[in-house]
Amino acid sequence: MVRSSPLKRANPYLRKHRKWPLSPYKAKWHQTFNQQQAMQNLKQSLTMPPAIQQQQQQKSNRPYILSSLIHSFDIYNCEPTPEAYHFIIKTLAETSQFCQLLSVLDYLERNEKFETPEYILADLIKLYADANKIHDSINLFYRISKFRCVPSVYSLNTLLSVLCRNKERIKMVPQILLKSQLMNIRIEESCFRLLIRALCRINRVGYAIEMLNGMINDGFSVDSRTFSLVLASVCEEKDLSSVQVLGFLEGIRKLGFCPGMVDYTNVIRCLVKKEKGLEALNVLNKMKLDGIKPDIVCYGMVMSGVVADEDYVKAEKLFDELLVLGLVPNVHTYNVYINCLCKKNNVEAGIKMIACMEELGCKPNVITYYTLLRELCKVGELGRSKELMREMGLEGIAMNLQTYTIMINGLVSKGEVIEACYLLEEVLDKDFCPPSLMFDKAICGLCHRGLVCRALELLKKMGEKNVSPGARVWKALLLSSGSKLDFSNTSLTGLVDNLKNDI
Repeated sequence: MVRSSPLKRANPYLRKHRKWPLSPYKAKWHQTFNQQQAMQNLKQSLTMPPAIQQQQQQKSNRPYILSSLIHSFDIYNCEPTPEAYHFIIKTLAETSQFCQLLSVLDYLERNEKFETPEYILADLIKLYADANKIHDSINLFYRISKFRCVPSVYSLNTLLSVLCRNKERIKMVPQILLKSQLMNIRIEESCFRLLIRALCRINRVGYAIEMLNGMINDGFSVDSRTFSLVLASVCEEKDLSSVQVLGFLEGIRKLGFCPGMVDYTNVIRCLVKKEKGLEALNVLNKMKLDGIKPDIVCYGMVMSGVVADEDYVKAEKLFDELLVLGLVPNVHTYNVYINCLCKKNNVEAGIKMIACMEELGCKPNVITYYTLLRELCKVGELGRSKELMREMGLEGIAMNLQTYTIMINGLVSKGEVIEACYLLEEVLDKDFCPPSLMFDKAICGLCHRGLVCRALELLKKMGEKNVSPGARVWKALLLSSGSKLDFSNTSLTGLVDNLKNDI
C-alpha cells in the first residue's frame, strides 16, 4: 500500500482550501456598493422626460419619485436608505412638489423600519417654512416620533428659528414650548438664546431682559454673546434713560460679564445720543481701566458729546490724548475738533486745521466746510466765507443744501442779494428740495431794492421746480408794483400776469 505524501495532503490552512465563514456577496462592502448603485439609478431616473415620468406614475399609482426610489433599490436587492429619502425630500421641496412630498412621508412612516435621523426631519421643517408653509412645519414637528425618531432640542430649535423670523409667527412660540414639554424635550440654553435674539430683533427688550433673568434664576449659564446682544438692544431703546442703561451694564458686570470694545462702543453711542457727554466720558475712562484701548471711533463720539455739553477744555484734552496714544484721527474726529474750536470763537484755528488734515492724508468733507462757513457767516466774515467756498470748489467738494442755506442767509443779511440769487439758481439747477423760506428773504430783498424783474425771474424758476413762495413774497411784490388790484377777484396766476404788465 502506497501512502500519500504528506506534502500532497490538503492543508486546511492554505488559502485555496480555507472555508469562509460568510459568503463574500453578503459582506458589508457589497451592501454599501448596492446602495450606492441604487442611489445612482435613482438620480438618473429623475432626469427622464416628463412624459415618461407621467406614464410610470400612472402604472404604479404612486408619485413618480417615490416609485423610482422603491424600484431603484429593489433592482439591487437592498432597502432604501435614510440618505435616499433625504435626497428625494430635498428634491421635492426645492421644486415645490409638496403634494408628492406627502406621499413620500406617509410611505416613510408606514413602511420603513429604520430610525429616521432627526436632521432629515429638521431640514424638512426648514424647507416648509421657506415655502411659507409654517403650519406644515409645526405639524411635522408634532409627528416626529411617528417616524421612529426621538425628538430633541435640535428639531425644537429648528422650528423656533423659523417661528422667530417675524412678529406674527412668534405668537405661536408659547404653544410650541408647552407641546415640547409633553414630547419630553428638555429646553436648553440654546433655546433661550434663540428666543432672546428674536425678542431683541423685534424691539421687545423688556421681555428679553425678563427671559435673561429667568435663565439666571433657573441656573442656566449665559454666554457673553447673549449679554452683548441684550446690552446692544438696551442701548438702542429710546425710552430708556441713561441711568437705566448704565444700571443694566453694571448689573451684568456683577454677573461676570466682561464688556468688550463693541459693548463699550454701543454704550458710549447711546449716551452721546441722549446728550450725556460727561457720562460717556466716564464710560471711556472705565474702558481704559478694564485694559481696553479705545479706538478713534470711541474718542470721536465722546468728544462730540463733550462739545455738546459745552465743555471745550475736556474736548481738547481728549484730542491731545488720542494723539499721544498713537491714534490717527479720521475726518469725523477732525470735524468735531474744528467744531470745538469754532464754539470757542477761534475760527482761524479751525481753518488752519484743514491744512493739518491734508498733510496727514485726511481729506476734509462738506461737513468740515459747513462748520467753518456757519461760524464765519455768524460773525459777519462774509469775504472769508466766499474764499472758503471757492476753496471747496477747487477741492472738488460739492456744496449741499445746508451749505447753500448758510451762504445765502449770510449774503442776504449783508445786502448782497444779487449774489444770493445766483446761489439760489444753483440750488434749483441741482434739483435740491429747498424750503420756500430760503427764497423768501432773497425775493423780498430784491423787491425792497426795486429789482422786481429780477424777483419775477427767480419766481418763475421756482414755479418750474414746483417750489411755492411764502405769503411775504406776494406782499413784497404787491407793494413794489404800485398797482391797485381787486383782491376779491384776483388769483395768484393773474396777480403775476398783472405784475408783469405793470412793469
